Amino acid sequence: MTRKAEVTPVTVVPDRTLRVKIIDDCGLACTFCHNEGTPVVADNRGRRAGEFTDTPGRTGRVSIYLRTNGAGFLPERIKPDVDFALALAAVRGSLPTDEVHFTGGEPTLHPDLPGLIRIAYRLGLSVGLTSNGENGAAVLPECAAAGLDRVNLSVFGTTPEELAAVQAPRFASPKLAERKLAALGSTIEAASKHGLKVSANIVIPDSSHVERVLRIIEEHGRTVVVRMLVSLEDDGASLAAMREVVDHLGAVPVQRIITAGASDQRTRYRLPDGRTLYAKSIRPVRLPRTCADCRFNNERDCQEGYYGVRLYRAQDGPFMIGVCIQRMDLCVPLGDFVMSQMCHEVAAFREDETARLGRLHHIATPGVPVSGCGGCGRPWGPASA
Repeated sequence: MTRKAEVTPVTVVPDRTLRVKIIDDCGLACTFCHNEGTPVVADNRGRRAGEFTDTPGRTGRVSIYLRTNGAGFLPERIKPDVDFALALAAVRGSLPTDEVHFTGGEPTLHPDLPGLIRIAYRLGLSVGLTSNGENGAAVLPECAAAGLDRVNLSVFGTTPEELAAVQAPRFASPKLAERKLAALGSTIEAASKHGLKVSANIVIPDSSHVERVLRIIEEHGRTVVVRMLVSLEDDGASLAAMREVVDHLGAVPVQRIITAGASDQRTRYRLPDGRTLYAKSIRPVRLPRTCADCRFNNERDCQEGYYGVRLYRAQDGPFMIGVCIQRMDLCVPLGDFVMSQMCHEVAAFREDETARLGRLHHIATPGVPVSGCGGCGRPWGPASA
């Protein structure tokens, strides 16, 4: 008797998120950092567009796409003021937006992170942030009170040696890494204590990292939700490593979640002991007009695809909107964006993809899971039609 293949339910979620780079400072110097596409400010002070360097300076930090992405401004620390509130309102007025996600640099180093959260929350937006955990224990209690909903923690290892191995040589000190790991543990404790949703994000470049990821799942997977992330510089090795982790753990796919209008997709797995594991990968999504003639628009060079809209503040300048960290030359002032063809393109693309993916997966209401054409639910399967 042939057993009928099981089908994983698919959920299509329209993209309604705005990523906001609130600060450039960071206490780590990870060798794979894209820094939201912008130059490292501390290493480029006094330089103008065309003069920015991607060579690590005194900070040891990198911005991996800077050499080719045409970045035209240095990012400024965003202040929790009327200008920021107006910027959020302008984005929401031009594009349906129900969520903001703060990035950096390291958001928990912002001197008034609760103030930024409070502004977004009072505008009716759900607020999340991505953090390496180095300062979370000190600020997350007040952030939770201000309206923070969730924290995505970037976790690079379980031992000082593992963390030190992905830092710039100047900062590859096991003693420093040990302090950073202790801070991460304190951040997880503080976030959980104050009712925040917490996830641990792990980039898995290739099979040599499988044992590291398995240790992270074992160490942190009982207190936070673990999410494996595909490496942006993947050549297939990252997805194969994800598959190895899933097979080793005997994980069962229970839901495939596709973000319509952006390249994000993820599969939710159930481990044999009932815990949850996510595997996140990138769909080959392009904006139909903006991306059509891009020099990176091929399977080899376009690493993130169209991931969504990002908000920056240029030093001594306006708020800026970007749509690609590999093409920072596409960034435009916020005031220009809300009246632009690009803004209309993003809005229409979100709606068109929501409808198309709904039809493809036989979903009547976006955001509601159904058992449909989800395949085996693996994140490395066909991404989109």
